[in-house]
Amino acid sequence: MLKNDSAFQKSELAKLLQVCEESADFLSFELQGSPFFIAYFKTLVKPEIIHHDVLACFKAEIPSTLEEIKGELPIEDISITDDITDIQNKLMTGNLIFFKKEGYPVCLAVPVPSVEKRQVATPETEYTVAGPKEAFVESLDTNLNLIRKRLPIPELQVKELKVGKLSKTRVAVVYVMGIADQENVNTVIQRIQGIEYDEIADTSFLSQMIADNKNSPFPQLIDTERPDRLAAVLAEGKIGIFSDGSPTAISGPVSLITYFAAFEDYLSIWNVASAFRLLRIFAVLFSILATPAYVAILTFHYEMIPRDVLSLLITSRGTIPFPPFLEAVLLELAIELLREAGARLPTKIGQTIGIVGGIVLGTAAVQAGLTSNVLLIVVATGALASFTTPIYQVSSVIRLIRFPFILFAHLLGLVGVAVCFAFLISHLLKLTSLGRPFLEPIYPLRVEDLKDSVIRLPFDKQALRPLQIRAQDRLRFQQEASPKKDWDIDD
Repeated sequence: MLKNDSAFQKSELAKLLQVCEESADFLSFELQGSPFFIAYFKTLVKPEIIHHDVLACFKAEIPSTLEEIKGELPIEDISITDDITDIQNKLMTGNLIFFKKEGYPVCLAVPVPSVEKRQVATPETEYTVAGPKEAFVESLDTNLNLIRKRLPIPELQVKELKVGKLSKTRVAVVYVMGIADQENVNTVIQRIQGIEYDEIADTSFLSQMIADNKNSPFPQLIDTERPDRLAAVLAEGKIGIFSDGSPTAISGPVSLITYFAAFEDYLSIWNVASAFRLLRIFAVLFSILATPAYVAILTFHYEMIPRDVLSLLITSRGTIPFPPFLEAVLLELAIELLREAGARLPTKIGQTIGIVGGIVLGTAAVQAGLTSNVLLIVVATGALASFTTPIYQVSSVIRLIRFPFILFAHLLGLVGVAVCFAFLISHLLKLTSLGRPFLEPIYPLRVEDLKDSVIRLPFDKQALRPLQIRAQDRLRFQQEASPKKDWDIDD
């Protein structure tokens, strides 16, 4: 227990220590033979450092002032402060404090933090066959190290903020000075400083809180667990955001096309990468429109079905008691149920549930006459197609927006699908990311930015950074003029 005198008891430090003493992991004791006390949270500090590097220094003689103690200790970043907020922050971040119980309290804070962190591992949601295999971890300092290792330049700037009334989460805004647009940097910092919330557990919180349109289902900042991907977008002129305790970083501004670009695209030959990027866009459109088209055609537009296919559909739907709309909704919900259950279970069990559940439920539903095998193939293929996007958040959005499309298809047929598609395009046209158009380079049309959008051209064709980002320095590299060649008939 701390000894109390009248002067010390009235100070803010005494009140702070009184609150801390209620906690079982808080220790405070008097340094034998001296007027100083030591206090710290034992769960936040490394006891080896306290015993070997701090207390061992005072076995022979104990200094009489805090300045002398500071000079004796072989530890960096020791500070002397009388600011109660600073003292509280030091205590909560693994510092032990020296103080006297007399007069106006001044503390010496010695950093001896114990930081538990996970080793750098391979990416789980953005795994690639080729390329680096490092992923971010929950430690902010480790994540910044992974970025600085890839961009070893002094222009790589880190602005650190603290967000969260209770969590005091360390948030780092990262950008390359001289390339990133200062307006984008200021926008991000202002929005983060304006956050009023008690606890920030992950960068996903920040992504939602600083988004331009908080009601849109589309994520307006892209998240990644790959240091190589974030280093690439920083070099492009975008802004990166980390939060301590989160294994992902977010970056912006982004456009819709960015969500179809995998980092693996840049590791493959440009024409192969372009083909796969087009395949992903087609897969997303198929995933959104396949089931609504099935419902619309079977409900309103029988005449569009070829005669051979129509006989097949009549055979498969002959015993189905539900209309196409109800049949499609039930099957889509069953697929979502399996996906959600598989995601919440441990990995091995989840995979088993997904495979076995899908096969058993699908086969049983067809044999029981609850759904047609044609619709089962359409829904299963659409579900697979939704997972082709490299960013997991977008695949969730794609699966969600299929349901209003199915409803409109049931009410108005293909006209309803077109109306719903018009609503979707209208929403995307109004959407922005950090104030930049979300549909760029398609709208507004930026021909230069099309070189790395729907397709990816060779690196030597991408001398300029995207116009959407408004980079201060748009030139990536000086493009050499191609020499003129005199063509000969023999060539």
